[in-house]
Amino acid sequence: MQTFPSALNQTTRYSGVAMALHWLLAVGIVGAFGLGFYMADLPFSPGRLKLFNWHKWAGVTILALSALRLLWRLSHRPPAELPSPAWQALVARITHRLFYALFFAVPLAGWAYSSAAGFPIVWFGVLPLPDFVPVNKDLAELLKETHGLLAYALAGLVALHVAAALKHHFIDHDGLLQRMLPGRSTAPDKQA
Repeated sequence: MQTFPSALNQTTRYSGVAMALHWLLAVGIVGAFGLGFYMADLPFSPGRLKLFNWHKWAGVTILALSALRLLWRLSHRPPAELPSPAWQALVARITHRLFYALFFAVPLAGWAYSSAAGFPIVWFGVLPLPDFVPVNKDLAELLKETHGLLAYALAGLVALHVAAALKHHFIDHDGLLQRMLPGRSTAPDKQA
């Protein structure tokens, strides 16, 4: 029977700030994706416009949280990796780099699409954001497609991430999931 350390201490757990940013982004991304998927084929109406605004607000919020998370990550060393096969460690590193790229690419492509379509973003109806591409119907169509493809890539990466976390929790019993859960300080022993 192989066992893993039963206590996860400060050097093996993420900080409270890292956990908060992780879970806020997780909720925001799942919510924005679900809303985007739902509203994409709705007929033009005031209700659809309201949903588009909510989606834009979520996207800008995700962009801001992503910037905060990247700054936090660059200035605070994450806990040491748990022992795992080299290929899993490599996949984890690649996945996390892709996450950070998509955290920025998806909302920026959406913002550019909104600008090119001639629909400015006013964050929470209060803060007008600048358009960073000119109004251009052809460009708007290209950016709409790009935004959608990037969003689906991010959704696929989220699914892979969740599957890996659940595998570590229910199959490996290695305490990896507890490192990102608030209030959890111990990992279960691995059963043979």
